[in-house]
Amino acid sequence: MLTAASVATRPDFGISSVDCASDHARWSAPEVRSDYRVVLVRRGRFRRMASGVPADLDATLAYVGAPGEEECFAHPAGGDVCTAISVTPKLWRSLAGDTAGQAAHTVYVDPRLDLAHRRLLAAAESGDVDFALSEELLALLSTAIGRITTGPTPIAGARARHDQDLVASARQAIAEGDPASDTLFSLAGLLGVSPYRLSRAFPRELGVSVTRYRHRVRIGTALDRLESGERSLGTLAADLGYADQAHLTRTMRQYLGHTPTAVRRLLASAP
Repeated sequence: MLTAASVATRPDFGISSVDCASDHARWSAPEVRSDYRVVLVRRGRFRRMASGVPADLDATLAYVGAPGEEECFAHPAGGDVCTAISVTPKLWRSLAGDTAGQAAHTVYVDPRLDLAHRRLLAAAESGDVDFALSEELLALLSTAIGRITTGPTPIAGARARHDQDLVASARQAIAEGDPASDTLFSLAGLLGVSPYRLSRAFPRELGVSVTRYRHRVRIGTALDRLESGERSLGTLAADLGYADQAHLTRTMRQYLGHTPTAVRRLLASAP
């Protein structure tokens, strides 16, 4: 029995938590998928057969699937829980390129990739899918893809060329509240670069991620509004693009060490 619960869904990707309660040593019937995917095991273990090559998968070994690939599964050790990441061909090519070959169907999950997996799930719990989770997703995918492809890839060739102009344009769009700045992917599209390129440019140029920079701008606006007497935290959260008042509160506590209510008192009592 297989159940899947959506963790996050956007036009360019989907992330699901997959719980499999199957218990059989025989191979399942062949199936063919039409997406690129990376599947990481959180608990348990199982077997996968792809292109005639079997693999034993657990928390230390993830698998990478490609469109049109025939695969079968077996669960001789009982159930398992996995994180399944599905991405569009366009997003995959922006990271792997059009000519790079896939050298392996599996990728070793070392502590670095394990941490990237956990950070992805933590970002999903934060509620910030369009920036925090998107950046963690790109970091995880770039690591996994870099390990299983052959030949040059866009992520290997990404350099600091023109980062200053790119970041300046992104900052302007964020500051002006351009609708395209609502998500990392749409902001990258506005600027004509891949999401990965934009995500990498900010730390190189400013020393902070684009997610943290965007929070900086939004928190600055929140401070302006609170200082001017804003009373409705729900309205403030909605105007700034937060999912709800609780999301705004968590973010301000994370970055300032105070809730919006406490910040309002601090500003009111400032000399």
